[in-house]
Amino acid sequence: MAHQNRLSGEKSPYLLQHADNPIDWYPWGEEAFKKAKDEDKPVFLSIGYSTCHWCHVMAHESFEDSEVALYMNENYVAIKVDREERPDIDSIYMKVCQMMTGHGGWPLTIIMTPDKIPFYAGTYFPREGRYNLPGILDVLSQVFRIYKEDKIQLADIEKSVLTALNKTVQRERKEGLSKEAVEKAFQELGKMFDPVFGGFGTTQKFPQPQNLLFLLHYYQVTGEKKALQMVEQTLTNMIKGGIWDHIGFGFSRYTVDRRWQTPHFEKMLYDNALLLMALTTCYQITKNPLYKKISKQLISFVEREMTSKEGAFYSAIDADSEGEEGKFYVWDFVEIYQLLAEDRADIFSEVYGLSPLGNFEGKNILRLPNISLASIAEEHHLTEKELEHQLEESRQRLFNAREKRVRPHLDDKVLTSWNSLMIAALARAGFVFEEEKNLQMAEKALTFIEGNLYEQKRLMARYRDGEVKHLAYLDDYAFLAWAYLEMYGATFELNYLRRAVKITEQMDALFWDKEEGGFYFSGQDAEEMIVREKEITEGAMPSGNSIASLVYAKLAMLTGDSSYSDHLYSLYQVFHDDIAQAPSSAPSLLQSLLLAEYRGKQVVIVGNPNANILTLIEEMRNHYLPNVVLLLAENSHDFAGIADFASNYTKLDDQATIYVCENFTCQLPTTSIQQAFTYILD
Repeated sequence: MAHQNRLSGEKSPYLLQHADNPIDWYPWGEEAFKKAKDEDKPVFLSIGYSTCHWCHVMAHESFEDSEVALYMNENYVAIKVDREERPDIDSIYMKVCQMMTGHGGWPLTIIMTPDKIPFYAGTYFPREGRYNLPGILDVLSQVFRIYKEDKIQLADIEKSVLTALNKTVQRERKEGLSKEAVEKAFQELGKMFDPVFGGFGTTQKFPQPQNLLFLLHYYQVTGEKKALQMVEQTLTNMIKGGIWDHIGFGFSRYTVDRRWQTPHFEKMLYDNALLLMALTTCYQITKNPLYKKISKQLISFVEREMTSKEGAFYSAIDADSEGEEGKFYVWDFVEIYQLLAEDRADIFSEVYGLSPLGNFEGKNILRLPNISLASIAEEHHLTEKELEHQLEESRQRLFNAREKRVRPHLDDKVLTSWNSLMIAALARAGFVFEEEKNLQMAEKALTFIEGNLYEQKRLMARYRDGEVKHLAYLDDYAFLAWAYLEMYGATFELNYLRRAVKITEQMDALFWDKEEGGFYFSGQDAEEMIVREKEITEGAMPSGNSIASLVYAKLAMLTGDSSYSDHLYSLYQVFHDDIAQAPSSAPSLLQSLLLAEYRGKQVVIVGNPNANILTLIEEMRNHYLPNVVLLLAENSHDFAGIADFASNYTKLDDQATIYVCENFTCQLPTTSIQQAFTYILD
């Protein structure tokens, strides 16, 4: 049996990947820091995640190397952290790396004192020096010398790091935000937008779906067509590109080029959740059947490959299999002709841009060049419908062949925050596409969270293999509140609204800064770190404060409770400077501003939902109306305690009656759908 270190008793897939390393890894905890203090050793902290390609490379080159292990075990206390389970640790030390080196990424390498104060930072280091990077043993020996022999330099570095870190969490409250912040963000996104291939930036391309959701909301309230055009161009080019898996579906994390052609093949739950929401919303506006088709395919991928038998959603699928990046997903040109009849292989290769030389290290990634399917159909004496049917049969044959390959690693841990994003997206898709199955998937995942991710009434962050661990962070609470609100918006069941209110109250109690305003990332009952962060900037995912602002804005509209508006305004004051310096850095927070600063309406329906009411709901399904909320109850007293402003509304002539209100001032009640919708669209 292979040697196993202290990680062998952990449940994190990433930590278990390192359980057989000769390095004497510790999980993050007091045992490791006590050993470092008692033996006066520096701490080597390595942070990564199980589907990280360069983490695998560094592990194979260095952490499995006996010479590296011997030196590290003798001179360091080594700690491994899964960034997806401990985003609190990762966020702090990633900031340190960016401050010290000007860049960041994973694997994240930090060397620090036994008091957790970092004095050296980097990312990937090779076994031997190359790529203008020093070898890992050179780093370890040089830094160890500083720790042991140059206490003055060490103290200076520690002091400067702590000073810089504390500056990142200090904020002055300013005046709130206005529509001007929204306009500046739109202008900034316009400058960053790639006018040829869509997306933002001109080198590596990340989907950045929060930008797309902001632009769709901005388009709806302003009518600015450029915003919608930016979203459509981005989504269409992504769907055509290699970032979309044309055989098994799902989006990869990013592409290494600006054309969306060559992906880094790992698939993340959060990317696919937020892109599903963007696709669904864009379909609601444009009625483009492509977005509906891709949405349904994406959901089928999630159900097939990222859903547990209990209904929870797994975290990620690796890029690598058999030690090679993308091996599961790419094709030999000859293989296409072995699997398909020659005439079909000819057509398939033409449609998907395949060639004998390949388009990725001699192999082929499927993508759709800018060619006309109509012209290909005509060339091969087929109708477009016949061509589509043939391509579907060919894709299915390739899918069946691919299923026999060695699969990439599946990270099967269940994260509350990421699950909540997928629940929110499925709820919206269920409503827009009238797909009860999507709502059932969302409800099943919610039931799993409520039944498995609480300990002593405290929400937790991760479940895996029967173990629940880590106190939930701000993101977990805020994203779960958002999921409840999306479920409410899809079903109009007041129970979901009540659950959103309850989880928001718990979030306030645990994370709200009662002195300065804004939410801390970690709860008041959490482990004390060297700083307590309060984050607004959005990266691959929205920030907890941004989604909390969106939740507050929606709850203010739905409940009429002014305390939500007060908290929202406080968030705008706290993060005023962040938005002023980087207008588009928090697009989800700006969506809340689109709700708060532009006209919003409450539609209250009292009475049994008859055919007329169902017609009204159908109209709302067919229009993207983010600034309109709907409250529905058989009797108005059902609103008591949750939307008190509506608890005295009565029915006219014992018929289902509609009240359309703006800022809680209502038009005359009506039983006419046409009149109600005129009020809504006014």
